[in-house]
Amino acid sequence: MLKYLSIRDFVIVESLELDFAAGFTALTGETGAGKSILIDALSLALGERGDAAMVRTGCERAEISAEFDIGKLPQVQAWLVEQGLEGDAGVCLMRRVLDANGRSRGFINGSTATQQQMRAVGEFLLDIHGQHAHQSLLRADAQREILDGHASLNRDASAVSMLFRDWQTLHNRRMQLEKNAATVLAERELLVFQRRELENLKFSVVEWDELQAEYARLSHAASLLETAQFGVEVLSEADTSCLAQLNALTARVRAGVEFDAGLKDTLTMLESAQNDLQEAVYALRHYQQDLDADPQQLREQEQRMAAIVEASRKYRVSPEALPQALQGIVARLDELGGDADIDELARQDKAAHELYLAAAKKLSAARKQAADKLSQEITLAMQTLAMQGGSFAVALLPLAEGNAHGLEAIEFQVAANPGAPLRGLAKVASGGELSRISLAIQVAASQAATVPTLIFDEVDSGIGGRVAEIVGGLLRQLGKHYQVMCVTHLPQVAAMADAQWQVSKAAADGVTLSHIKVLKPAERVEEIARMLGGVKITDTTLKHAAEMLGMSA
Repeated sequence: MLKYLSIRDFVIVESLELDFAAGFTALTGETGAGKSILIDALSLALGERGDAAMVRTGCERAEISAEFDIGKLPQVQAWLVEQGLEGDAGVCLMRRVLDANGRSRGFINGSTATQQQMRAVGEFLLDIHGQHAHQSLLRADAQREILDGHASLNRDASAVSMLFRDWQTLHNRRMQLEKNAATVLAERELLVFQRRELENLKFSVVEWDELQAEYARLSHAASLLETAQFGVEVLSEADTSCLAQLNALTARVRAGVEFDAGLKDTLTMLESAQNDLQEAVYALRHYQQDLDADPQQLREQEQRMAAIVEASRKYRVSPEALPQALQGIVARLDELGGDADIDELARQDKAAHELYLAAAKKLSAARKQAADKLSQEITLAMQTLAMQGGSFAVALLPLAEGNAHGLEAIEFQVAANPGAPLRGLAKVASGGELSRISLAIQVAASQAATVPTLIFDEVDSGIGGRVAEIVGGLLRQLGKHYQVMCVTHLPQVAAMADAQWQVSKAAADGVTLSHIKVLKPAERVEEIARMLGGVKITDTTLKHAAEMLGMSA
């Protein structure tokens, strides 16, 4: 519920801070004192449009801040987490800044928020009933939720929604397959061919690397043999081979060691070089023997490489990416249902539809019974709210195919006067009638509504006397379940409130400012007396006011 509201430089309010409590609070004051400013400020804080005219004359900006207790509103907490706008546990802070140039900024729990986000969370927090825009009862989804909640059908409605989604998934898949049957069949045949072609290729990256290395060796076999033969000749077979000359040098150095020990290290190095060169000759001869220059093997490798390169070109990937191409083809076949039988899918579609219809028909029957009961309760309440002869109906409008919410749309219809035709609630012209009808609906469906704060404006328009007392009583009753605020000029309504605030305005230094005062019991008597007696307040009027407050206690 609403806990705190701060208003700065808004219309004719300079600075205002208000703490709110549960129950029914009446806002009273002289005509033109600015009772609706509070509603306008809250509307702005909850995402309604604002304009530069709302900024107090001479000020740079207006600022509205509202704090809501959302400890018992898990759906709001979940929404805030989903949007990344969560704040302190159990608290939702709404703030709106409106510059004198018309620029507007919104914040939720200190984070920048769009106007759409502020309106979305505002619909969970507060409803304003009257000639203002914040009226959830005019929304078709809210009307359906009230009916289902009143009849404890929320679980059944959720089950219908789930069955509808399951059916639609199968149905859409079937329709897509049937619509594109020829195209899908051709694509599937091509994919099956491509899958078979790539599987038969039996390509692997390891094989490809080995194949390239082996092909490079075989394709250069002649050159490699020539290199090996040249090495053997240079090292050992030529008349002036390296080994022959090294052997001669080694022999002379060995003879010299006998006369000079300083040549001993040189001899060691020359003998090591002899051994290394001899090993090189052995290795080259062994390489000549092992080198396979079989033309048939080379041709086979060339053919294998050509097949792989041709496949990579065909599928427009590198040879190394051919396994991924095969995986993509298999995945696409799975998307197309592989070899799924359309007839089997049609059977599943039909079965899912029958499950949905059975649950939806059961829900419709329960809704019909609940709609009749709720219609009677609200019609009865209307008779006590200066709408004698009026009637209310919860209409179930059939939907040809049904939807996620069932086989019908829910529409609240009203005839405010005897003989008048029933019309959709959204088409009711009179703001006062709409407010009173909304009040009747809220009272009748008080156990179902989820919005914790209700504000009524002009619910007493065109009524008085006994009807005013009834309206006050209904608001007081509603205040037991919700936080209720009502802007009123009727003492009978104000006297029923748990708390009363007086709105006034005064001029100082040529500037008119609006103020709100929380009235104490004695001050409430004076305010009720003013509402009863007008300009001159007598002792009799004060006594009458005290009696009214005493009777409502």
